[in-house]
Amino acid sequence: MIDLHTHTTVSDGTDSPAELVAAAAAAGVTTLALTDHDTTGGWASAAEAALRHGVDLVRGVEVSCSHHGVSVHLLGYLVDPTHEELAAELSLAREGRHGRLQRMVDLLAADGVPITIEDVRAQLGVDATPGRPHIADALVANGVVRDRDEAFATFLAGGSPYYVPHYAPDPVRAVELVVAAGGVAVMAHPFAGRRGRTVDDDVIAAMAAAGMTGLEVDHRDHDPAERAHGLGLARELGLVVTGSSDYHGTGKLNRLAENTTVPEALEALEAAATSDTRVVRA
Repeated sequence: MIDLHTHTTVSDGTDSPAELVAAAAAAGVTTLALTDHDTTGGWASAAEAALRHGVDLVRGVEVSCSHHGVSVHLLGYLVDPTHEELAAELSLAREGRHGRLQRMVDLLAADGVPITIEDVRAQLGVDATPGRPHIADALVANGVVRDRDEAFATFLAGGSPYYVPHYAPDPVRAVELVVAAGGVAVMAHPFAGRRGRTVDDDVIAAMAAAGMTGLEVDHRDHDPAERAHGLGLARELGLVVTGSSDYHGTGKLNRLAENTTVPEALEALEAAATSDTRVVRA
């Protein structure tokens, strides 16, 4: 089984990279992609664990993007992590997240929600990319909500008065950077309207024209009609169709290998990569 979208404590997951690989092996995953938000910091640990557990590892990153205020996520597989422009863009995104956390916590606290920035920092792993899930974890720890899903449904959604945006590149620019870094670009959960607003198909077409290779169609946040639309759009634009769990560990319902990618699709993604970063074969 091939699962091409997962997260660890290096960004907003609850498993370390080594724990993620072990969990994937136990779940029957044969090929796993590590795609932490705006960082490649977990690659080395995950690669070591992949060799121990007999799991092939696709090293990737999930680039946080924005198009006229609408959040867009781009999966970049097999990129060169030393590519200067891409690395600089990821660094800007990570730096912007720190100030965002403080502003969101201030807004929550001003309305009487029992939370401090120290509570949130206590949820961050070493060198982790900070994000809203860490605020959610602090709210859970303080007894404000039951789990991450409730936190996002109440306090942290895009339309919430406590939501604060952070720096994020335009998705077409992000595609160009991933391709320039020798990687393969796949748009993550493009039709997940329950998360907030989504971009129109013309934006996806522009991303494809910029060099995007694939579309993540099979995802927990896509209903049958959205999956059918995604399949049609992928055919129209000549995009590879992928599926994945978007696993974050505890606190979210997503489970490893609940959606998967067929081997032929992975082969097409690998063939599109031009960097020296290749799949780690166990």
